[in-house]
Amino acid sequence: MKPQGVNRVVMAVEDLDKAVTVYSGLLNTSFIDASEGGEPFGLKVAISFDAGIELCAPMPGRDSFIKQFIDKHGEGITGVVFVVDDVDEAHDKAKEMGIGVLAMIADYDQAYIDAHLEGRYRKYKEYMLNPAGTFGAGVIIGQIEPK
Repeated sequence: MKPQGVNRVVMAVEDLDKAVTVYSGLLNTSFIDASEGGEPFGLKVAISFDAGIELCAPMPGRDSFIKQFIDKHGEGITGVVFVVDDVDEAHDKAKEMGIGVLAMIADYDQAYIDAHLEGRYRKYKEYMLNPAGTFGAGVIIGQIEPK
């Protein structure tokens, strides 16, 4: 397994529309609505792959990691997505090291990638690691292969 770099930072925000407006203007970028992938986790999500930012807001009336984060810490950076060339090997290595894997948060087929991620990728799979095993950092490991 080899690291491929950082794909994006993940930020917790209370008002997704406001945050999208601010970062779109500040960085002259656009965001895609990725809320369908976040809904099972109680999240509204917008991603700018060009700027390397994922904005996550809690869905009203739903508990989520992001809601808990905001309640405890306020808005801010919650994690970083690190890309590796073999995410399943990285997953197994994390478990071997005693780093808990909280969830597989994405494993999209090509139809989903084409419909929701602008068809940018040929593989898109991510796991969220337990921050208790990564010195409090919200680490997501992913295999995100551009077309």
